Amino acid sequence: MALTTRIGVISSGRGENTRYIIEACRSGYIPAEVAVVLADQEDAGALRIARSYGINASFIDPSGLSRLEYDALLAEQLDGEGVDLVVLTGYMRILSPEFVRRYKNRTINIHPALLPAFRGMDAFQQALDYGVKVTGTTVHLVDEEVDHGPIILQVPVEVRDDDTHERLKARVQEAEYRAYPEALKLFIEGRPKVVGRRVVFEGADGGGR
Repeated sequence: MALTTRIGVISSGRGENTRYIIEACRSGYIPAEVAVVLADQEDAGALRIARSYGINASFIDPSGLSRLEYDALLAEQLDGEGVDLVVLTGYMRILSPEFVRRYKNRTINIHPALLPAFRGMDAFQQALDYGVKVTGTTVHLVDEEVDHGPIILQVPVEVRDDDTHERLKARVQEAEYRAYPEALKLFIEGRPKVVGRRVVFEGADGGGR
């Protein structure tokens, strides 16, 4: 991808990953710019954060719309901003197959577990309930299955014997704040090629963890 890669963020939540991505772009660490932030929740923190940086941010109301209709509105906004790469930060809706195909190998998500383990909701509690010693975070391409697409980067996080849900969540989120910018930098600079389940970086110089 070119040095002028334009990122469109879609979010539902607090927006802290959005903040770290914006700052990494502004510092030059990620050779890109966040062009627009969209959310399906009017009070999403990601919108407030984006506006504080002077970035175009819009609430897209899903009320009364089918998944396909809603995703068409998202795509209209993204295309209008000339977005090259779609980045999901805490987005809680499942994307339609049509949207995934439209931005095939150009939509990236982060999940708070080492996929394929603990897909779906509350991966922190799943990890605690299962008794694993290590969990972590995964940055991956989005395909038509939930938490399933080819993996770009994974960062492990130790599960401690005295961990509560909130303690583990806090440490995994800290890992996310480092992992997402690193993965985006690698993806943009590394001339990625998807080969089956693998993302191969033809221009990578040993980056990643």
